[in-house]
Amino acid sequence: MSITQDATTVPTGTWSLDPVHSDIGFAVSYSGAGTFRGTFDEFDAKLADGNLEGSAKVASVAVGDPIFAGHLQSPDFFDAEKNPELSFTSSSIERDGETVTIDGKLTLRGETKDVTISGTTTGPTPDVYGKQRIAFDVETVVDRRDYGINWNADLPSGGPALGNDVKITANLAFVQG
Repeated sequence: MSITQDATTVPTGTWSLDPVHSDIGFAVSYSGAGTFRGTFDEFDAKLADGNLEGSAKVASVAVGDPIFAGHLQSPDFFDAEKNPELSFTSSSIERDGETVTIDGKLTLRGETKDVTISGTTTGPTPDVYGKQRIAFDVETVVDRRDYGINWNADLPSGGPALGNDVKITANLAFVQG
């Protein structure tokens, strides 16, 4: 893939993740009247010659409650013992100014599916230390059942406790070099 550095392409070269200015998270409707959110404390990503790859350690999921965090590690959800990581590999990145669309494959709980991630991008631009930076603020929505995550419980009203659509978000900052 030939990529030049302008407002419609992603720059070439190797870009390393700046973990201090990056995060990966998820959100799903819960109990019919709220949203359950979580993040991953351990993750990595790289942007190299127009390809984006990243992974997160399932054991690092942070949800603010150790009981819920433990349940997410179980076979009901991530099944961390058998599937210690989730990962994404891009097949294409299309940029139009600040808008970006990234097609690729998401592997979660041992299942790999095609997904489209979209959002915004900024840069490349020099930082205060003279290094070039680029950032992506992107998201996608997946049906958790496509990845074998089927656990649910009935609410007293009869509806499901947990929604099926999960929003995955990634705010990724990269430094060239």
